[in-house]
Amino acid sequence: MKRKIIKIDESKCNGCGACIPNCPEGALQVIDGKARLISDLFCDGLGACIGECPTGAIHVVEREAEPYDETRVMETIVKQGANTIAAHLKHLKSHGEFKLFDIAVDYLKQHGIPVPELPHVGCPGLAMKRFSAAPKPETVAGGASALRQWPIQLKLVNPGAEYFDGADLLVSADCVAHASGMFHRDLLNGRVLIIFCPKLDQDIDLYVEKLTQIFTRHDIKSVTVARMEVPCCGGTTAIVQKALELAGKSIPLTVKVIGIDGSPQD
Repeated sequence: MKRKIIKIDESKCNGCGACIPNCPEGALQVIDGKARLISDLFCDGLGACIGECPTGAIHVVEREAEPYDETRVMETIVKQGANTIAAHLKHLKSHGEFKLFDIAVDYLKQHGIPVPELPHVGCPGLAMKRFSAAPKPETVAGGASALRQWPIQLKLVNPGAEYFDGADLLVSADCVAHASGMFHRDLLNGRVLIIFCPKLDQDIDLYVEKLTQIFTRHDIKSVTVARMEVPCCGGTTAIVQKALELAGKSIPLTVKVIGIDGSPQD
């Protein structure tokens, strides 16, 4: 299968071993004076080791590799003690890898090993949350929120978040929700939301990259783009289309255009 995995540039690696403590999964070892990836099975591709490399020898690539095996990893992790177990679980949770996190916790429970309590990682306002199931349309029409997750700003969204699995995605320009009085009932209900502004936001390349990761890593069922009728808002659709192209995915795409008076234009 093709997936993200680390690659080590041996010409830059000085064998210092700074990357090793940040790979409790056991995918790295220093051999013959160089850091080596010893098993595709143990590398989750999240790149925790990258930030500790003083020479910039490690980066993440996408290539054919054996599927990452969380159960095999846990067999190695538990031998390293409670602190390493906690570090590994925190690592998975902070990257939004909730499926792998659940596998790891199940392994601990099955083997009678205590599951450590983890503190919240990062700013409380950015903590990923899945809300209750989508409300009924008539409830939304009465004023209930149809929002199903947090955060919603593309700049803050984690591409690995589990709420994207099997999702119908709504990619909306910022102004749409303020212009359309029926945003929650007609557009958001039943969908996972991402918002950004194609005109005022600066790092559009980052947005393309993030959306590409979301489309690549998850089985997205459909994408609805909601944009304003003004010409500059057409960038919302273009960014999504570029990401779909880079991901090599053919996902049903619908574009909804909202007038500046809030009326639907299509």
